[in-house]
Amino acid sequence: MKHIAEVAREIGIAEEHLLLFGRDKAKVSLAALDPGAPQGRLILVSAITPTPAGEGKTVTSIGLAQGLRKLGRRSALALRQPSMGPVFGRKGGATGGGQSTVQPAADINLHFTGDFHAITSAHNLLSSIIDNQLHQKQTALQPSQVLWKRVLDVNDRALRHIVLNAGAKSGERSSGFDITAASEIMAILCLSASMDDLRARLERIVVGFTTEGVPVRAAEFRTTGAMLALLRDALKPNLVQTIEGVPAFVHGGPFANIAHGCNSVLATRLALQHADYVVTEAGFAFDLGGEKFIDIKCRQSGLSPDAIVIVATVRALKLHGGAALTELTVPNLEALELGLANLEAHVTAACSFARPVLVALNRFPTDSDEEITRVHAFCHALGVRSANSEVFARGGEGGRELAEALLAELPSHRQSLTPTYPDELPVRAKMEAVAQRFYGADGVDLLPEAEAKLELLELAGFGKLPICMAKTQNSLSDDAAKFGRPRGFRITVRDFELAAGAGFIVALTGQMMRMPALPKIPAAERIDVDSSGLVVGISGT
Repeated sequence: MKHIAEVAREIGIAEEHLLLFGRDKAKVSLAALDPGAPQGRLILVSAITPTPAGEGKTVTSIGLAQGLRKLGRRSALALRQPSMGPVFGRKGGATGGGQSTVQPAADINLHFTGDFHAITSAHNLLSSIIDNQLHQKQTALQPSQVLWKRVLDVNDRALRHIVLNAGAKSGERSSGFDITAASEIMAILCLSASMDDLRARLERIVVGFTTEGVPVRAAEFRTTGAMLALLRDALKPNLVQTIEGVPAFVHGGPFANIAHGCNSVLATRLALQHADYVVTEAGFAFDLGGEKFIDIKCRQSGLSPDAIVIVATVRALKLHGGAALTELTVPNLEALELGLANLEAHVTAACSFARPVLVALNRFPTDSDEEITRVHAFCHALGVRSANSEVFARGGEGGRELAEALLAELPSHRQSLTPTYPDELPVRAKMEAVAQRFYGADGVDLLPEAEAKLELLELAGFGKLPICMAKTQNSLSDDAAKFGRPRGFRITVRDFELAAGAGFIVALTGQMMRMPALPKIPAAERIDVDSSGLVVGISGT
């Protein structure tokens, strides 16, 4: 691997703008950003509804950037940081795989440059000061109306519901933990345009309400400066490289099923300023990360994708067609045929934004030629281009076909982007628009608790904020057991959470939790350190 200073130098970032973390990773000063500099083309990578193992969205993003480099194009990546929750939970790593990885994979998957620790610390600092002022009776905030929980970068179902001040004579109240990736401060960091913007967003955080329903903001607790002190380096994007030396800005890590699912605006802008083609991804499928990329990240930042890539696999399509999870490697054209409806749903939603849409078929050795041919024929009938992706096995060479197809589809000029709904639309109508366009739902229903919470938020003046739907990644519906392309269903919203600093309202659907749980056999059981000190068992290492 090249020294990271050399990687930076190759794309025009001077070493004076780098905060080095050894020879293989660095933070980039915001002084390296020039708002007036020419911008590259932005390619958004999303996916169909995934299987539990994922469909290779990150590996495809990395391989596509490497494929563009093989074609002589100046490319870069803008990716999210992995959360240690899924690393030790189900995924076992999130830095790509095979010959399409970002490095150093073990560091990136674990503590990296300390960003998640800084966000966790800043979040919990505010939590402690809130509870101190409640104890000191220095705030009008009502204990029963405190919305601000605590966070930790683990998957731990036991922390979802806790009792604070248990056994004390007064002050006992219910609360809980969210995972750090679901912290509003994570979302704020990823959407902030500058240090001043970060400060303003932190101050706008609503931590709860008074008995009269008046929002209480973080600014009232006089801790913004201390939070900024913890976050000042975390705001700077991280620079690493792929296994083939392509620059990768890896920064920020909100989940797309419980948060907005995109890497930081600053990292994306840095990449666009220093490369002609920037490949970025949005978490999970297009109904989750893709929608939020457009309706939250692009709305707030002015960014706009020039093309959209939807990653699909034969195995996932067979799952959506009724094949058992244990039988996905067995050829099954009947199940594949039925499962293609899921691909159609995501492609149709993506095409509605008037962008070129390309299907990347992430090929596995167990896929039959007949299955591959059928998927490509289906894409052709839909009117979208498709290409095989063999980037896991062959790196940039395996992404050459995909890169060529993308370049052939890119328009010569940039097109304006129209989000799913305008700001002025009522919250209910915003949710209806998302549910119908992206999920194929007939509509949205609110449980009584959600009705009461929405009324409180709208009375407090938050009705014009965009909506962030917290929904299962395993289905287009809010029922994780419904594969394929469900029909004749409605989305049920059971509660709302306010992210005033980040600038959106979170709608909680189904059984979606902001603190995930570990599977029966967590990935932590296979991660180890060998006698030389090398981490083993994390994907990409």
